[in-house]
Amino acid sequence: MWMVSPPSGIFHHFKKLFLSEQAGRAQALEFVRKNVANALSVANLIMGLSSILCSLNGQYHCACWLLLIGFLLDLADGAVARQLNACSALGAKLDDFADFTSFGLATALLLQAHGILDGLLAMVYVLAVFARLCFFSSGIPFMYRGLPCPYASSLLTGTYLLTGGNLVVLRIVAMIMILFMVDQGFYPHDKVLESQLWKKMVYAGGILMVLFSSYSIVSLYYLVWSTTYIFFPVALWSSKV
Repeated sequence: MWMVSPPSGIFHHFKKLFLSEQAGRAQALEFVRKNVANALSVANLIMGLSSILCSLNGQYHCACWLLLIGFLLDLADGAVARQLNACSALGAKLDDFADFTSFGLATALLLQAHGILDGLLAMVYVLAVFARLCFFSSGIPFMYRGLPCPYASSLLTGTYLLTGGNLVVLRIVAMIMILFMVDQGFYPHDKVLESQLWKKMVYAGGILMVLFSSYSIVSLYYLVWSTTYIFFPVALWSSKV
């Protein structure tokens, strides 16, 4: 009795199909690895644009909420890019554009420019963020030159929520933040998601606050978080602490 062996071409076909599926899966994983941080930057950009729309429609509390979400996304995208070894020139540009939109334009709208001087302050704030992002480079790894604009935005947002939108207080805080952003002092990279456990807990607490807490509690939490970084950057928030 003769045994009929299957044609070798069938095995070759299935082997080729299996290898192509493996290659396609590897390419998909590589695409995700390279772009997950970019997706977080895009999400931050969307939060900023949405905040702008809310401010233009007079919904400032909603705008503040979106800015705080953008703040959390901004801290996450850099950490994800570094952990996945996916840092790129495109990612850096996208991150800067998202930061300018959220922490420059959208934050400045909280100042509610109703007159010439108010409008001038908002313009100066946006220009300070622009200068901070484009021209201030420390030349030292994991060191910022000038206060990072996400923390200035977080402080302004917390101030707005805590004071119920008191514009006098808000504009005074904005002027102080402008000075901190342009004074070119050195601020350490906090590495919130990449260093000590207590920093990760602070970040997790920030997420919980945004999702489940009232305006007053959220504002106090982010005010304390931002203030400690602004005034005690090395003592508390250095990645080596």
